[in-house]
Amino acid sequence: MRRTTVTAERGDPAIVVIGAGVIGICAAWFLASRGARVIVAEREGVAAGASEGNAGTISPGHPPINRPGRVTQALRSLRDPLSPLFVAPRWDPALARWLWRFARRCGPEDVERGMSALAPLGQATPDLFDEVIETAGIDCDYRKDGYLEVFRTEAGLAAGRAEAELIARHGFSPERLDGDAIREREPVFGPDVRGGWHHPEGSTVNPRRFVVGLAQACRARGVEIRTGADVAAVRVEAGRARGVELRDGQRIDAGAVLVATGAYGRGLLEGLGRGLPVQPAKGYHQDRDPRREGTPPLSTACLLGEGSVFCTPMDGFVRFAGTLEFSGLNHEIRRDRLAQLTRVAARYLEGLGPAEPLDEWVGLRPMTPDGLPAIGPVPGVEGLHVATGHGMLGLTFGPVTGKLVAETIVDGRPSVPLGPFDPGRFLR
Repeated sequence: MRRTTVTAERGDPAIVVIGAGVIGICAAWFLASRGARVIVAEREGVAAGASEGNAGTISPGHPPINRPGRVTQALRSLRDPLSPLFVAPRWDPALARWLWRFARRCGPEDVERGMSALAPLGQATPDLFDEVIETAGIDCDYRKDGYLEVFRTEAGLAAGRAEAELIARHGFSPERLDGDAIREREPVFGPDVRGGWHHPEGSTVNPRRFVVGLAQACRARGVEIRTGADVAAVRVEAGRARGVELRDGQRIDAGAVLVATGAYGRGLLEGLGRGLPVQPAKGYHQDRDPRREGTPPLSTACLLGEGSVFCTPMDGFVRFAGTLEFSGLNHEIRRDRLAQLTRVAARYLEGLGPAEPLDEWVGLRPMTPDGLPAIGPVPGVEGLHVATGHGMLGLTFGPVTGKLVAETIVDGRPSVPLGPFDPGRFLR
């Protein structure tokens, strides 16, 4: 196989970003904004993975999934394939190890520790989205009116109250609403909705249009985005990352490498003896046209608390998204779990019934056992950085992660301490 080499056009070495999802493209934007020469290597296309079809809700105060009761929920899901959190029964030693570590990080102190780590990222998020969308000129149906979290049961309200108190302690401002106040804001909610909270720091975008639009703005700043570039390995010489090898034999030389491949990057790091415990968690969406019978004209993004389903109006359709399914690295659609999104939503929304979907989708989110992303330099390999493991908050923390990665690579001084997100915590 003939080997070719791609190098930077200028004298300064390139920074190679592996992955053109929301994390990789945001990192490329902020790196280019700091004058770096950037090459993005993407095996498929821009926003081709979880960045394309997520709920589109930016939720800066949302806590990590680790919390008391999750282990019991996971165990019960073995007998309930329609549970919002579902672990598919199978022989998978890596998942078993991951679940063991996850179980040890679900105590009350872990919830507080996780929120303390994520809160500074969340507090920086609204202004950064404003800045990126305005500066890059992205048309992505950006709405800044927050989102509702609603409940039908007293048990749900109690859990929502505890979460609202948690995020309020960390600088966010959830507003308590009773059922009538929720229906006044969003008339399509039925009489069974007892109350909930409005999260004013939240916002929504069309996630694919956000990432694709930012990628176009990156190209305008000189970023080279190479799709169909499947990275086989990170090149390391004398303990330093020197670029990447593609499966077609090409080589891209670099002065630094960022692995931002979401749920797909374990092999690259394991090949260097630096594997991270990241598990793929499957999510689904179904898009519906509110102009057709069977889909109410929802105008406000909302999280249906007991069912863990997000309903997001965007670009003339309503997206129903959710589920957390641990069933391996695959894109198989379990039709019963996909249908469960609208079955759950029908308990909350009046007029929601059978309807032909505009789109159905499945994607994989990268999950770490402690619920926090891995962001920063990889110990033992100079010039190698990682940004992955954001779980269900990849869109939310895309811009702030990109900014922190750029500050770390270019200046060595991130504006928010990255200690809680140090990839080395999994390698010790």
